[in-house]
Amino acid sequence: MQIGMIGLGRMGASMTDRLMLGGHSCVVHDRDAVAVARLAAKGAVGGDSLQQFVTALAPPRAIWLMLPAAIVDDMITALVPLLDKNDIIIDGGNSYYHDDIRRANELGAAGIHHVDVGTSGGVAGLDRGYCLMIGGEDAIVQRLEPLFATLAPGAGNAAPTPGRTPGSSAEQGYLHCGPHGAGHFVKMVHNGIEYGVMAAYAEGFNILRNANVGRLTRAADAETTPLRQPELYQYDMNLPDIAEVWRRGSVIGSWLLDLTATALVADPELAGFHGQVSDSGEGRWTIQAAIDEAVPVPVLSAALYARFSSRGEGDFSNRVLSAMRHEFGGHVEKAADNPSGKKST
Repeated sequence: MQIGMIGLGRMGASMTDRLMLGGHSCVVHDRDAVAVARLAAKGAVGGDSLQQFVTALAPPRAIWLMLPAAIVDDMITALVPLLDKNDIIIDGGNSYYHDDIRRANELGAAGIHHVDVGTSGGVAGLDRGYCLMIGGEDAIVQRLEPLFATLAPGAGNAAPTPGRTPGSSAEQGYLHCGPHGAGHFVKMVHNGIEYGVMAAYAEGFNILRNANVGRLTRAADAETTPLRQPELYQYDMNLPDIAEVWRRGSVIGSWLLDLTATALVADPELAGFHGQVSDSGEGRWTIQAAIDEAVPVPVLSAALYARFSSRGEGDFSNRVLSAMRHEFGGHVEKAADNPSGKKST
């Protein structure tokens, strides 16, 4: 099947590679000419301009966008005058599902179809495959199924779920979740959960890393909480080994843990990272949906707010707290480089 791919970044390029390996014909476009040339050297047709890109695709066209959510509207605006009725625009990025519904209505008025595909797999997807969560019209999704089947991981090593009747495409790693927006709605919640799981691992490893606090000298002043039983915290934990043992037979084993173990082997102190954790919107949208549905999500909310704090977004509120403590009790802040009062012995 022929497919056009716009956006040849970390995922778009690898997805194109996987599609070509699966026998599909790919036409590609990106503002980075080097990315286009690399895939052209592997057999893709490169379009230096959007016009060349669209012309190289046979109607009815299927065009997959792997772009940041913030620029999807601009790309669609540029594409629409070049397209014909019954062409399909597939949004495989992390767009807000509200935008999917709006775009589908706007494109539908011009006779162009819209499909939203929440895509999970990261930079390892070329080899592992991509989990695909799809929203759109039944007939259009069915038309695109050969692409989904190629990109998806297949059954792989996952054992059948006991008691489940086989036959759904979900067992192959892709699922038509419902009408417009449904795919990105499911991906939105998926990423909200991801925030929570990642936060749980991060917090747990931080507790393990500080299990030797009883060996450290603590300041003896009014601003430092005393450690009453330092003898209970005398452990120097080997974090790479703990991550490794958890990978085998533990109920908290996962691909995220596998990746954490890899990172800890490379650098047990993770000194190459500053700890400023970004969010691309899905966690916020998940919490907004939970509010609208009156569904409590304390773990997911806390994980999102922790990301805000990691970027210094809580700094001013912390200053307000320090100012209040100083005003009512004359409390003096600890040094910023050692707020806990811990000192190595």
